[in-house]
Amino acid sequence: MEHPTGEADDGSLQVDFDRRLKLEFHGTRITSDAGLLAYRELDDALGLTDIAGAALSECRLGKNTRHMLIGLFRQSVFGRLAGYEDVNDADRLAHDPAMRAVVDRTCLDRQAASASQMGRFETGWLTSEANLAALADLSGARIDRVRARRPQTTIVLDMDSSVSETHGAQEGSAYNGHFGCTCYHPLFVFNQFGDLERCSLRPGNVHSAADWRDVLEPVVARYRQKVKRRYFRGDAAYANPGIYEFLEAEGYKYTIRLPANAVLRERIGWLLKRPVGRPPRDVRRYYASFNY
Repeated sequence: MEHPTGEADDGSLQVDFDRRLKLEFHGTRITSDAGLLAYRELDDALGLTDIAGAALSECRLGKNTRHMLIGLFRQSVFGRLAGYEDVNDADRLAHDPAMRAVVDRTCLDRQAASASQMGRFETGWLTSEANLAALADLSGARIDRVRARRPQTTIVLDMDSSVSETHGAQEGSAYNGHFGCTCYHPLFVFNQFGDLERCSLRPGNVHSAADWRDVLEPVVARYRQKVKRRYFRGDAAYANPGIYEFLEAEGYKYTIRLPANAVLRERIGWLLKRPVGRPPRDVRRYYASFNY
């Protein structure tokens, strides 16, 4: 059969030996990804993909375009949400009724984008300088849309890097001795609710705090004059004077883990789970002043 899900394009099949009997296949009316429809309802309520549609620039030069840019973006995002890690399944999903409804509710009789169309969208059109900048700002714009409905008076920013292991000679990937693999080394900023404020994809061999200002400063700028209580948390990779000075100038209180060293361990060893040595003399004198 020509149709990938088993339904012929020319209507029902008719059996020659008895024309009263007809066989009909409804493969394209059945989906295993119906949960995407609930996410699309939430998307409609918050207007999240609409933000992307307004921010992304149309880079296609031809006039004979079959799919709107926002539809391609929805297919890319919701495909990942359904567990499809790349565009290899796009040819099958193009006929899936749930995906067709997610892409464009007004064109349920049309198929979604194919694998080749999605590949050009993600590796060609989205990679323009203007669209890369728009994508970097997109998560913050979505959070601002939600915060406009539920204002917050406190913001807690968490910055940390992660590992994205690669296979093959992918551009920018490199061996990272800490993670023990060839990878990318992206940098993330989350808020206290687990929302991604901003991120940056970096080569695998950079330091955990490399380019921290490029990622953190736009997030800090968005919250100026908007929240009263502002906090920052980071691990030992971000314990450097540049970050301290930046946060203090912006009025942020911060908690950053200090790298382990002999002097620090000697001073706080008595506070650790397994004490190392005795507390300093001035500390012992302080506690001895209490009459229990």
